[in-house]
This record gives sequence, structure tokens and C-alpha cells, in this order.
Amino acid sequence: MSDTAAGPVSKRVFIDKQSPKAYHALTETAEAVRAVAAEAGLDRTLVELINLRVSQVNGCAYCLDVHTRAALRAGETTQRLGVLAAWRDTELFTARERAALALAEAATEPANAAVQESAYEAAREALTDDEISAAIWVAITINAFNRVSIMSKHPVRLIPRQ
Repeated sequence: MSDTAAGPVSKRVFIDKQSPKAYHALTETAEAVRAVAAEAGLDRTLVELINLRVSQVNGCAYCLDVHTRAALRAGETTQRLGVLAAWRDTELFTARERAALALAEAATEPANAAVQESAYEAAREALTDDEISAAIWVAITINAFNRVSIMSKHPVRLIPRQ
């Protein structure tokens, strides 16, 4: 990276801009997944919690920025957003939310079979088959967007206080 008067300049290719057909297909997938989640009964706040937790695990600053604002617009509280990274250590999340978050983490780091089995056991107790499928699809989709933003080094822009 080199610096300009406007700040550091990235040498990364914004792959969403470089290959718009592929990115458009990903956004169409995201739209389909949002519809599936709604049909399954996953409310927007739970979808955004999944998006945020996966983005935390992956370390995607851009997606954390986007989905924090989306979660707040959907009615999520700052308290729950503040402790999301430690969701297992608080009683602020319902059994249903906890099951969906465990599935999201298992989908994000799928190599650990024991974690997957544990997540599925919890999901079977708290979620329907449609909700399980939708939660996994939400996690898969945000994982893909995380990789686009991480590999492109999409910047997080400061939003001025009002």
C-alpha cells in the first residue's frame, strides 16, 4: 500500500467490481436466502445475528459494519450486539437464537465434526427443519460475502455522528 492525501491506497482488486456477473449471482443467492429465512420464520434480527457472528469469526470488518447497522435497523439492541461474541456466556439469547448461532459457527468452521454434531443436537431441540436449513444457508451466504470483502480489503468508512 502507498499513501495519498486521501489515505492509504489498496493494491487489492475489488473482485465484486472486477467480476460483476459472479458478484451479481452471489447477491441473487443472498436475496433467495433472505426469502427462505423469512418463509422458515427466522426474523430479520436473527438473520443479522447470524451474519454478525459469522463475520466476527471470520474477522470481516466491512461485513461487521454493514450488518451491525442492519441489525440496529431491524430492532436489535446495542447490549446484545455488544456481547454477541460471547453469546454462550450470557442469558440474553433465546434457545432458538443460541441454536442458530451454534449452527452458524459450525458452518463457518466445518472441519470440527464434534462441534457440528453438538450444534445439530442443539438445533434439533430448538429449531424446525426449515429453520435449520435457513440458518445454515444464511451462514453459508455471509461466509461467501466475508471472503469477497476480506480478499478485496473493502474499506470501512467512518459515518459522521449526527
